[in-house]
Amino acid sequence: MTRSERLADQLDRHWRKNLRPRLDDLTDEEYFWEPVPGCWSIRPRGTSAAPMSAGSGAWTVDHASPDPVPAPVTTIAWRLAHIIVSCLGYRVGWHFGGQDVDSQTFAYAGTADEALHQLDEMYGRWNAGVRELSDADLENPPPVGTERFPMEGIVLHVNRELIHHGAEISLLRDLYRWQDTGVAHDGG
Repeated sequence: MTRSERLADQLDRHWRKNLRPRLDDLTDEEYFWEPVPGCWSIRPRGTSAAPMSAGSGAWTVDHASPDPVPAPVTTIAWRLAHIIVSCLGYRVGWHFGGQDVDSQTFAYAGTADEALHQLDEMYGRWNAGVRELSDADLENPPPVGTERFPMEGIVLHVNRELIHHGAEISLLRDLYRWQDTGVAHDGG
């Protein structure tokens, strides 16, 4: 197995065994669930109460610049959008070709199914791109994008981000299922 295949496999094992199965049957109600008041989420254009919103379609993502301290709690919708655009999308466009992705021009998903389709597509492109990297590619900073670290460090950073944010989404799913009653329900 090459270095790039090992790096891709590190995340892919987590993706196939832990994260992606935890996203099966995600409902729109759960996708948009706000566990506390003032959450950041994905919202219909023009309805955000956040300091800023971004996106090119009918749905936008809440944000601020700089981020407030403390940062608001975010919904599953917001966290999936963060993974799709900020963790994977920017880097897929910069390093592996295809359409450039950025938060201002991205068409955010208004349903859980659409978000999962976007996630699967972006993850597939990322994983395939990582598997094609040579040892020389991994040792040097990429020629495009804003990152000036060796590509291996960037891949490891993205792996950590997906594992971290995936765990947050999994916890939100657990909290949603156990809310109010202390007894797990299916969310339907």
